[in-house]
Amino acid sequence: MARTPSNMLPLGTIAPEFSLKDTVSEKTLDLHALQGEKGTVVMFICNHCPFVKHVNPEISKMARDYQGRGIAFIAISSNDVENYPEDAPHLMKETAKREGYSFPYLYDKTQEVARAYQAACTPDFYLFDGSLRLVYRGQLDDSRPGNGLPVNGADLRNALESLLEGTPIAPEQKPSIGCNIKWFKG
Repeated sequence: MARTPSNMLPLGTIAPEFSLKDTVSEKTLDLHALQGEKGTVVMFICNHCPFVKHVNPEISKMARDYQGRGIAFIAISSNDVENYPEDAPHLMKETAKREGYSFPYLYDKTQEVARAYQAACTPDFYLFDGSLRLVYRGQLDDSRPGNGLPVNGADLRNALESLLEGTPIAPEQKPSIGCNIKWFKG
């Protein structure tokens, strides 16, 4: 199991635009249509990664906890589906339903969105404020498959609470760790 860290996009970066197909609704959705009034969480995930499977229940719970508070959640998979067919869009739809995702699960077929966000691993988390300015990036929490720590979303939840309360978000942010994004060869 490869352990790839986040690239840690600079805080203050404006969220790169995108327009991608939602594998659940089959509609093409863009960032501005999806963004939350108070903030937006963009997550790079995939179906097969054990790190994502480990945090899926917390991702779903966190979205349910914060969506009614003005925070939007957006999941994106950018993996090469030719070499990793378990990440194909039709299986993304199945994963979204099985895991109870209450947010869109978008497919980045060209991998351009992952490159724009400098995403490196799955899962990789980004929190943008109401103006789509990056205020947090990095890990969900300290839990990893096999380390025995509870999956509680503490790091991202603390950032969300600070954003909603209007208090400073701690600048010391730990990179996420996960499987590398499966880039197309060529």
